[in-house]
Amino acid sequence: MAILTISRQYGSGIREIRLEIARSLNYSYIDKRSLMAEIGERGPKWEKWAREFDESAPTTWEKHDWSFKVFGALLQSVMLSHCINDNVILAGRGSCFLLEGVPHAYRVRFIAPMEERVERISAWESVNRKIAENIAKKKDRERAGFVQALYGKDLNNPQFYDAIFNTAMMPADRIINVLSEALLARDRLKTEQAQNLVRLRAAAARVRAGLMIDTKLYVPTLEVLSSGSELIVRGVVRSAGQYSRISEAARYFAEDFPVKVELRFR
Repeated sequence: MAILTISRQYGSGIREIRLEIARSLNYSYIDKRSLMAEIGERGPKWEKWAREFDESAPTTWEKHDWSFKVFGALLQSVMLSHCINDNVILAGRGSCFLLEGVPHAYRVRFIAPMEERVERISAWESVNRKIAENIAKKKDRERAGFVQALYGKDLNNPQFYDAIFNTAMMPADRIINVLSEALLARDRLKTEQAQNLVRLRAAAARVRAGLMIDTKLYVPTLEVLSSGSELIVRGVVRSAGQYSRISEAARYFAEDFPVKVELRFR
């Protein structure tokens, strides 16, 4: 089956939609709890930092800090690892950008008028409408800032989505039908070439996360790219020993994918 990525405004009211899609099409829904738990498998400090950084706009200092960069690498690696098996729903956290250009990925965004969002948030949080509106605006800023820091992209730009649904303009059952039909159509685009594209991106993310989490291997300029059928590791290193360690570790994390090392000396 296909892959569904969901971007949503807080309070747009999509819980029923995502649950029904997951149930009716037998999709796995990768929620915040499962993502945090998987990142936490690397160690308690990573789970702690993940909960602090998740969908929050980092400060200028945090954006360039090692901990935020590694969190981003781990998050992307975990999300892409789930996409290898498709039949998955990824919510938020810039997942649509990870799957840009993947034929069997369907990337959607949910929006709603502020008045409706305020009404829902007020009921969820047991707060008055003014506070609910402030919460909605703060969530919008935090999520946009998080995506900008991690991907350098504008979360609100419609060009990054295959469809945008206004939950005030279309009833939930209609949205569910439209999504179901679109996902079945996308499933027909799931060729071996398309699946290999996802596997290669997942491998690149796995290598990047594996190298960045180890302070002995980490270099600020590190890049791990997927190109054709191979991975390319780039960056600036200080010594032949560091070059050798990074090259060996990259091939280990890449598993069956070939790795081209293009590290340069300072």
